[in-house]
Amino acid sequence: MSFNLGENVGPYRIIEQLGQGGMATVYKAYHAALDRYVAIKALHLAFGEDQNFLTRFQREARLVAKLEHPNIVPVYDYSEHEGRPYLVMKFIEGDTLKARLAQGPLTSAEIEKVVDAIGSALAYAHKQGILHRDIKPSNVLVANDGQLYLADFGLARMAQSGESTLSSDMIMGTPQYISPEQAMGTKELDEGTDIYSLGVMMYEMVVGRVPFNADTPFSIIHDHIYSPLPLPHSINPKVPESVERVLLKALAKERSDRYADVDSLVRAFKEAWTSAGIPMQGTAITMHPAQLKAALPAAKTVAAKSAAKKRSPWPFIVGGVLLIIGCLFVLFVLQPDLLLPWLSPATATAIVQVQSPIAQIAATASPLPSATNAPSASPTVSATRVPAVATALAQFNQNSTDTTAALNLSLAYWDAGQKQQSLQVLSTAANLAGPSNTQFFSNAGDQFKQRQAWLPAAAMYLRAVKSLGFGGKPTEDMLNNYHQALYQASVQPDMPSYLPFASLGSVEQPIAMVAEARYDFYNGDPAQAQILVNQVRQIRPGMPEASLLQAEMDAKNGKTFEARQLLQILIGDLNAADWVRAYAQDYLNKIP
Repeated sequence: MSFNLGENVGPYRIIEQLGQGGMATVYKAYHAALDRYVAIKALHLAFGEDQNFLTRFQREARLVAKLEHPNIVPVYDYSEHEGRPYLVMKFIEGDTLKARLAQGPLTSAEIEKVVDAIGSALAYAHKQGILHRDIKPSNVLVANDGQLYLADFGLARMAQSGESTLSSDMIMGTPQYISPEQAMGTKELDEGTDIYSLGVMMYEMVVGRVPFNADTPFSIIHDHIYSPLPLPHSINPKVPESVERVLLKALAKERSDRYADVDSLVRAFKEAWTSAGIPMQGTAITMHPAQLKAALPAAKTVAAKSAAKKRSPWPFIVGGVLLIIGCLFVLFVLQPDLLLPWLSPATATAIVQVQSPIAQIAATASPLPSATNAPSASPTVSATRVPAVATALAQFNQNSTDTTAALNLSLAYWDAGQKQQSLQVLSTAANLAGPSNTQFFSNAGDQFKQRQAWLPAAAMYLRAVKSLGFGGKPTEDMLNNYHQALYQASVQPDMPSYLPFASLGSVEQPIAMVAEARYDFYNGDPAQAQILVNQVRQIRPGMPEASLLQAEMDAKNGKTFEARQLLQILIGDLNAADWVRAYAQDYLNKIP
């Protein structure tokens, strides 16, 4: 029997159903006495077949309710309603780590935060004599404020050794994250089982996929027990050796070969992570200075040491400073929009104000290439558009901290064909808006999208998604706009200079790979483009954007029949975004 929306379960009024799994159904409920929302996890009715389950449930619930840790979801209460046991927990507004991983690789900061928080929660529970037994990303909750919580302590234990029809399934946990000993049905488990499962989660965050996956749960379980662990660097060559060594030990088949406790695993992982350098994202590890030094040829290293002994370092220091200044000057002259985002708003504004009079001379403008279906920029500024730039510039100079004025000036420059100057001012506007101004970035993206200015539109929609922070969930419209702008902008030769693919991948990996593939295809590397598309279709089967690009490539390669088939499927796919279906229809009409 399900809990019905609107009914009272004890002192809790059921508001909505949040989710359902093999063991339980989760509801949002309101507790009037304390004026707060709670989450109710109602266990499956099949557990009622076990006469001893309620006693075991009450015993385990009392133990879990005693866990008080900032990274463990608190259990407030437990009871049963019409024969159905339920737990009452803190209601966490947010999403799961599983949902975040689906968006693409975690950043270095996110990985460290997860390891710190979940490691701390597990270590604390183990010291209280409680195992989790089902560590996996869907049991890690990411609150809207960024706080991480480990959920579902004790549920696997409650189902263990039961007589219900579900207990044999529940004891197995989740196949992709199960330890070998748990997979073999060992009853006397210790914290090593949680160490293994946490190791699988670390592997997934760093490498980009779980170590074992197959068509059936039994195949996955078999691999955990018998198959050698796929070496992380064989899947992702960027994984450092020091991090790989930690993962291998955490995922050893024999319990005795793993870390003694969670604290040891977390400490070893963080030391390895730090020694490898701080990467920009989980799968893009940068080398530590010590590794770079070791990579130099021995002869050069010896020669450098010998020379250092003979010469004073000061000429090199002065020369280095002058070189940096020179590079910054060249960067400012040739690509100022790359420099402006790193400056303070006041400094960036001052630079724009100095450049603006020069930027009005059309002959000196260096516009970015326009999108393939956007009108090409005129090499000169028409006289009718100069007043619009002058007016916007005057308004901006009156209030150089006004984001709206800065955006309007950027748009005026774009409309006048001065693309480089538009992007410079847009960088200033983004700085003024601040990193969390979602509304500004979405609006700016919309403005450039209306002009079919796909590169700045993609940059602004990207900032809008990133402004939501760790655990934030973009709307469907925001993601569709981002995907469309990125897809359209990806053919431009200079795109990687403004939107590096590694940076895109840290936000949402599949669409970043599609964009990189489209860039490769239209800029001279079709073989690499096909490799990337194949990878995307494995990671996210049926992704409309990947199918759309495949159709484009097929058509360009003379495979018109295959291209038509794919495009017709996309046109009829109601789950595809409107822009994908419209693009597919337009492209189909162009195929001879």
